[in-house]
Amino acid sequence: MCVFVFVVKALNEIKASLGWRVVYAWVGDDPCGDGDHPPWSGVTCSTAGDYRVVTELEVYAVSIVGPFPTAVTNLLDLTRLDLHNNKLTGPIPQQIGRLKRLKILNLRWNKLQDVLPPEIGELKSLTHLYLSFNAFKGEIPRELANLPELRYLYLHENRFSGRIPAELGTLKNLRHLDVGNNHLVGTIRELIRSDGCFPALRNLHLSHNKMTGIIPVGLAHMPRLTYLYLDHNNFNGRIPDAFYKHPYLKELYIEGNAFKPGVNPIGVHTVLEVSDSDFVV
Repeated sequence: MCVFVFVVKALNEIKASLGWRVVYAWVGDDPCGDGDHPPWSGVTCSTAGDYRVVTELEVYAVSIVGPFPTAVTNLLDLTRLDLHNNKLTGPIPQQIGRLKRLKILNLRWNKLQDVLPPEIGELKSLTHLYLSFNAFKGEIPRELANLPELRYLYLHENRFSGRIPAELGTLKNLRHLDVGNNHLVGTIRELIRSDGCFPALRNLHLSHNKMTGIIPVGLAHMPRLTYLYLDHNNFNGRIPDAFYKHPYLKELYIEGNAFKPGVNPIGVHTVLEVSDSDFVV
């Protein structure tokens, strides 16, 4: 049983861009292991007919420097791509849309920049998208609403501007939406302009943006909402009483806005971290 030739070629191209901390563990000609050598570190293979294919590539926290390795997009059987906590620069290439089987894409904690390519919307199997702590700019592409399986969308700590696409509300499986610490504008009313939007949403993070307007009561009608971060924007008015009667809402962060006196937060103001277990849900 062998590995597709183009898969080996793609991984060797990636290998050429990696630092010594990874290369020393990529020994032998077969990335899936050939009996004499173990599989390459961070490479997971599966069987497809008479061949082995690479289904997972996890090369993180090893100080990879340079542009996103476009050769990765030749690994068409990838279900998981994790390159987080490196020093990748430049844009995500348009070819990312070729990875039709990808479920988890984790590129957080890099130095990636430019706009997000709309081709990300072609990753129909994607459930987890982690792009936080980079330097992406421009608008959040509405094509993200074309990802029917998406559960986790983390875009915080970037330079996104414009409005949050209301189309994201059509994502039936979206549980966590974090767009905090960007330059986003607009109102919550524009975001939840249709009934029944965000039916599965549990965590909504809008902190540290430039959003305005009142907090509509419709936001309190999201049935699963548990954590709501509104702090450090330009919201005004009052918090509807429905929030204080919500069966699931545990924490409501409101500081740093222009709410009227008497508006109170819910819960204890603690910092929530994304645990590694979120990556395998």
